[in-house]
Amino acid sequence: MKNVPRMCCAPVYVISSSEILGGKILRVTSVTLSNPAEKVAYLIIFHILFVLFVWTYWKSIFTLPVQPGKKYHMSYADKERYENEERPEVQRQILAEIARKLPVYTRTGSGGIRFCDRCQLIKPDRCHHCSVCAICVLKMDHHCPWVNNCIGFSNYKFFLLFLAYSLLYCLYIAATVFKYFIKYWTGELTNGRSKFHILFLLFLAVMFFVSLMFLFGYHCWLVSRNRSTLEAFSTPVFQNGPDKNGFNLGFVKNLQQVFGEEKKLWLLPIASSQGDGHFFPMRALCEAQNPLLSNEEQWEDDGIDEEPHDSGEAASLAIERET
Repeated sequence: MKNVPRMCCAPVYVISSSEILGGKILRVTSVTLSNPAEKVAYLIIFHILFVLFVWTYWKSIFTLPVQPGKKYHMSYADKERYENEERPEVQRQILAEIARKLPVYTRTGSGGIRFCDRCQLIKPDRCHHCSVCAICVLKMDHHCPWVNNCIGFSNYKFFLLFLAYSLLYCLYIAATVFKYFIKYWTGELTNGRSKFHILFLLFLAVMFFVSLMFLFGYHCWLVSRNRSTLEAFSTPVFQNGPDKNGFNLGFVKNLQQVFGEEKKLWLLPIASSQGDGHFFPMRALCEAQNPLLSNEEQWEDDGIDEEPHDSGEAASLAIERET
C-alpha cells in the first residue's frame, strides 16, 4: 500500500509539469523567436533537461530503501533465548555477544550498542529506523515527503541528481525567458498572448530556483564532509566518543562514496555508490576500526574465535531500543 501514493503522485507531477512548463515554453518560443534554428536549439536543451529531471525524480521515488542484511537480525534461537531471559544483565550479555560478531562501530550517546527493538536487529553503522516506513534504512538521510520515500544509501545519489537537474531546469527557463521579460517591461514586446506566459514562467522558475538552491547547496556541503542529514543534527558516536568527522575521508573520496569511482556515471541516475550500505570506511583515527580492511568472513571468524568478554565488560554495554 505504501507504493500507491507514489504511483499516483509521480505521474500527476510529471504530466502536469510537462503540460504547464513545456506548453508555455512552446508558446513563448513560437511567438517570440523568428529563427527556426534558434527555436530548435531552445527546445532540444529544454527536453534534455526535462528528461533528466523526470528520470532522476522517478528513480528517487521508486528505488526502495535497503534494509540491513539477515546477519544483523536476531536468529530464532537468539530471539527465543533473549525473550525467555528475565534478567536484564543476561539480556545485555546476549545482545553484546551478537554485536561482537558484527563490524559495527557507532554507539548510542551513552556508548551502548545500537539495537532496534522494533525490527529486532543490531543496527549497522549509519543505519536508522524510519517511523514512517516502519523499517530500518541503511545510511538513512531523511524521509522525504516530496517523493514519499526514505532517502538513504540506495537512492541518495538519485535524490542529489534530482535536485541538481531541477535547479538547472529552473535556471534554464528563467534565463531563456528573462530577456523577453525585459522587453515586456520596457514595452518592446507587443504580442499580448505571450505576456502572461512569460510572467508565469519567470515567476515559477525563480521561486523554485531560490528554494532548490539552498537545499541543493546544503546537501553538497553534507556530501563534501561525508555526512547525512541525521548525522549533521546528531553527531555520530564511536567507540572513542563523538566525532562529527568520523566518516570524512577527504573531498574526493567523499564524492566517490556517493557517486562511485566511474566519473562517466556521476551525472546519470544509475547506481554507482561504493559499498553495500553496511560498511563504511572511517577516518584514520585507528586502522583497526576500518571495516573495509577485512572482508565479512574475516569479521565473522574473528567474532567466533574471540574469547568471551567477562561479565563486567558485557554488562557495561548498554543497549539502545527504538521507541
